[in-house]
Amino acid sequence: MDMVSNAIVSEEIAYGCSAIGTVILGNNLAEAPLILCGSDDLKSKFLPRMVEEPFVASYAVTESIAGSDVAGISTRCEKKGDEYIINGSKMWITNAGHANWFFILARSDPDVRTSSGRAFTAFAVEGSTAGITRGKKEINLGQRCSDTRGLIFEDVRVPASNVVGAPGEGFKVAMMTFDKTRPLVAALATGLSARCLDEAVQYSLERRTFGTRIANHQAVQFILADMAVNVELARIMTYKSAFEVDQKRPGSLYASIAKLFAGDSANLAATNAVQAGVALLFFPFSHSSSSDNMLFQVFGGAGFNTEYPVEKLLRDAKIFQIYEGTSQVIQANTCIFSYKSRIFIRTHMFWR
Repeated sequence: MDMVSNAIVSEEIAYGCSAIGTVILGNNLAEAPLILCGSDDLKSKFLPRMVEEPFVASYAVTESIAGSDVAGISTRCEKKGDEYIINGSKMWITNAGHANWFFILARSDPDVRTSSGRAFTAFAVEGSTAGITRGKKEINLGQRCSDTRGLIFEDVRVPASNVVGAPGEGFKVAMMTFDKTRPLVAALATGLSARCLDEAVQYSLERRTFGTRIANHQAVQFILADMAVNVELARIMTYKSAFEVDQKRPGSLYASIAKLFAGDSANLAATNAVQAGVALLFFPFSHSSSSDNMLFQVFGGAGFNTEYPVEKLLRDAKIFQIYEGTSQVIQANTCIFSYKSRIFIRTHMFWR
């Protein structure tokens, strides 16, 4: 399936539940390094099983002190004969509790002065390998059906043939992956935004205040209009970044733009979905000194009530500003990619 088609499917899945989309994305994230840099033997060893059985895999890179700063990874590996021995730990790993196999990044050069591009080695590791301990399932703010855990590696022996790419080039392998997966993160965020919009529109047509539907009040109309604009912009940016992947062009810039905008828009959409449902309850009193208190009270009664779907959407949205690079890191990367590639938006329009 091409990346644009993949993005369309991911968006639709996230419309129903973005956490299920994250589970599937976890597979894509683990598989991408093998597809991009794995040997034919390694691909045939790990990839076919993913379509033959209902397996999941994990991209085990993040650590408690190394998230967006991938170069700060402390998990280490040492080559002995035709094996590598891995020791260390990982944190916040999607699918870790049920993963059939792991993509693992470890430091192979102990010299901290060695550049990131030569200091790390990547591996595909069977989940049943001795020495791997899976932590307890984390209870997160949102996306709770997505299994997130820590991992501990104690003298985990991995065949040298399981190295993904060349020894010492694991950092490059890990970073190349994001160009292929960030468009899908953007697609998930867009799907959640679209769900927020639909929920808000439906409620605005059902809820009546002052003798009319709240959809007829301009305060709500402006909120819904902004949500609709952001959904369409996020969708276009997502498809553009996916299209760049399909054209085999460097996609770091557009993948970052799509992930940044779609992730932030999903959080704004989830917040606005709450506001659209309650805005008219306090709008006539906007000049009252108690209007702020009234606003927070209404949010407490409606926006935080589990009978309303928007509270789940609000909780689920937050992760899109965190995983696969925080919004702040992605924002900085967007500028760096623009400079390095000398790419400007007007030179690579969508139809070129």
